[in-house]
Amino acid sequence: MGFFSDNLLEGKVALITGGGTGLGLATARAFGANGAKLVIASRSAEHVEDGAATLREEEIEALPLVCDVREPDQVEAMVDTAIEHFGRVDVLVNNAAGNFLVRAEDLSPGGWKAVTRIVLDGSWFCSRAVYKHMKGQGGGNILNVLATYATGAGPLTVHSAAAKAGVLSLTRTLAVEWADAGIRVNALAPGPVDTHGAGSRLWNSDEARASIAEKLPMGRFGTEAEIADAAIFLVSDAASYVTGTMLPVDGGLTLGEGHLANIEAIQHLLRQSKD
Repeated sequence: MGFFSDNLLEGKVALITGGGTGLGLATARAFGANGAKLVIASRSAEHVEDGAATLREEEIEALPLVCDVREPDQVEAMVDTAIEHFGRVDVLVNNAAGNFLVRAEDLSPGGWKAVTRIVLDGSWFCSRAVYKHMKGQGGGNILNVLATYATGAGPLTVHSAAAKAGVLSLTRTLAVEWADAGIRVNALAPGPVDTHGAGSRLWNSDEARASIAEKLPMGRFGTEAEIADAAIFLVSDAASYVTGTMLPVDGGLTLGEGHLANIEAIQHLLRQSKD
């Protein structure tokens, strides 16, 4: 957060789904520290209330809203409340997600729907809801949080991989369709990052972490702050001519053998998750 002017996002209102925990909260913290007004949303009242309280301790104010992004009516109500409170929404970060390790043949229809509805449907419903407001105010920014496997394979995460790939296509398509409304649409693809949520579900042991880290060209996991800094750039005026792109922030993961499509590494994670 020290790399940018503390007023880089001044005057902008940012709505962040999944904003009460993990990368969403880290992004909210970074945006707020750089001058943005914040709305953080989650389907968990506890998450957003605790997240808002954490931000207040850092002298960052955020409006906490409960919203299940799988439900279009709730999404519309969330955006309307944000507009009523702040008068506008300049930035939407589609960060709400769900994931768990499972072999494709063992994935139930319910498990498939649980993840794809949050990730793909939720990203579309939220983007659609802010469009008319952003167009009316002369523009805005939508940032979709993906994963590196959106452009490749995601063994043991077929539900998430398919959904994230769909959101990447959504990103590119809306970037073209909505450019004339002054709306930029980009995506951010974190590699392995130290977060509580991902850690408890995907790499929940020192051995599993080490197995992944040794396959990363930079030899380490990323931090929430590093992902948040990349998000600041993409939604700021510094990226005013950038739209329809996916920025990997992955320590070189997608450049070589470190890619998590390496089935051996993924199978190791699955064994760890069953222990």
